[in-house]
Amino acid sequence: MELRQLEHFIAVAEEQHFTRAAERVAVSQSGLSASIRSLEQELKTPLFSRTTRTVRLTEAGRALLVEAERTLAGARAARDAVDAVRGLLRGTLTVGVEQCVAGVRVPQLLAAFHRTHPQMEIRLRQEGTTSLVNGVAGGRLDVAFAAAVSAAEWRGELIPLARERMVVLCAPGHRFARAADGVAWDELTGESFIDFHPDWGPRRAADEAFATARVRRTVGLEVTDVHSLLELVHEGLGIAVVPHHFSRKPEALGLVAVELDGPEQPYYESVVVLPAAGAMSPGARALMALVRGDAHGDVPSDAGH
Repeated sequence: MELRQLEHFIAVAEEQHFTRAAERVAVSQSGLSASIRSLEQELKTPLFSRTTRTVRLTEAGRALLVEAERTLAGARAARDAVDAVRGLLRGTLTVGVEQCVAGVRVPQLLAAFHRTHPQMEIRLRQEGTTSLVNGVAGGRLDVAFAAAVSAAEWRGELIPLARERMVVLCAPGHRFARAADGVAWDELTGESFIDFHPDWGPRRAADEAFATARVRRTVGLEVTDVHSLLELVHEGLGIAVVPHHFSRKPEALGLVAVELDGPEQPYYESVVVLPAAGAMSPGARALMALVRGDAHGDVPSDAGH
């Protein structure tokens, strides 16, 4: 079993398509197919269930995927560690990020990292918090910027970034837009809500807040990006409970942000998700030096972007 075979296997597993996977790893489709067949023959079991339209992992394939990601991450970390000892910082830094995460400006951060370490290849993956945590745990990601997670979800290192109140965001014609003193939790009953996929940080924070307040709600419109959420609120199709900095985005101009009135104040928190200190890659250490402001480069950090 070769590392290159594992790279081919992971590409097919993630793309769920042989042609796209072949393009991704820069080999011919026939060469990729032969590599996967050889791996299946060595393991004596099919790794994919193939039809004319779909390519899906078998149970054996799902088991291999976890170990393949860990193996490649270990091999990458070994190469990077040797380069670091030699005074070189090169290889690949794979960063995961939630959409519009508070507390750090990821594009500026990555640009500063690239200026400081131009020989490092940067890869960026935008995903939900649960997927990001799993990515760091499996070695697929070196570091992730995500919503806060519990100790039960992550036993590695968590570095706080930002903490801010969540607010009700509504169109100016909505009855809540005139609520100068805020909106009580029980007033939210029966409202139509717009929110993110359950894996995204703001949705996780909102779900937890509603559960704590013992208020039931139905999310009728579920989106995966901030701009769609704001557009739907603009059209009066529902209200949203979101981190306060969403209300300061240019696309939110004209919408009304209303405080939630009551003892159960909901907060959105963001963190840096890192593996245990001993497992952190040299690239991740260098990136964290920039986040902490310990290295050369001006990296803006705020919750209002």
